[in-house]
Amino acid sequence: MTRNLQDGGRLRPVDLARAHGLSTQAIRNYEAAGILPGAERTLHGYRTYTPWHAQALRAFLALVPGHGHQTATAIMQAINRDATEDALRLIDESHAQLLDDRRTIQAVEAALRDLNPVPQERGGTFVGPLARRLGIRAATLRKWERAGLVQPRRDPQTGYRVYSAADVRDALLAHQLRRGGYPLEQIAPLIVQVRSAGGVAPLASTLRDWHARLSARSRAMLTGAAALDAYLDCRPAPPGGRPSAAPAPPGARAGHPGRRTQVTV
Repeated sequence: MTRNLQDGGRLRPVDLARAHGLSTQAIRNYEAAGILPGAERTLHGYRTYTPWHAQALRAFLALVPGHGHQTATAIMQAINRDATEDALRLIDESHAQLLDDRRTIQAVEAALRDLNPVPQERGGTFVGPLARRLGIRAATLRKWERAGLVQPRRDPQTGYRVYSAADVRDALLAHQLRRGGYPLEQIAPLIVQVRSAGGVAPLASTLRDWHARLSARSRAMLTGAAALDAYLDCRPAPPGGRPSAAPAPPGARAGHPGRRTQVTV
């Protein structure tokens, strides 16, 4: 159903809900949360929405895949209370996080490339020699063990930690990522994947999937930005104030309004 924003058409909650496969309760919840502007009420107390609300709903649903539900909610809340700068800051922070995620995967790939295959050797090494090899304290290795980055076995007679070749590999990978500034909670899941895969070679498909997810999120942010821009461009004037719409496009002349914006509900 396509309605012209200048027609002032009225929509029921079910109209918004059906168009997006939602329940009418979800629409009411979105309004209560500030994701949608407040609805007017009929004489009998029924909610009535307009194409402006439909555009707000489209913007929110487009923002969620790229920014997540919580951030998308905060963005729409800020827009609807006329705090556009706050909304733009939240968007900037999401883009910064995405860039940091890209840097993380680059660091992981670089660290994996620098690792040598685990040699087929017997025995193991103790905490002191391994700490000296890495240039760290033995206490750091014990901290990594508590975080699940390494899993040395215990010598049954002495109780000393014994690091196998695979443990050494995990410690080297953790050390390289720690030098890159990555916290233990980000490193631990990767170490688990390396350990469960039996080495770094089988992780190629995991890294490809990681790249694909980042690209999909980036594209989703573009889609969300376009929908949000359309909402900002179409918002009605706040009470007693100037319209919140974007400036007229270059070349527009007084007395010659731009194209009439339509919303698909």
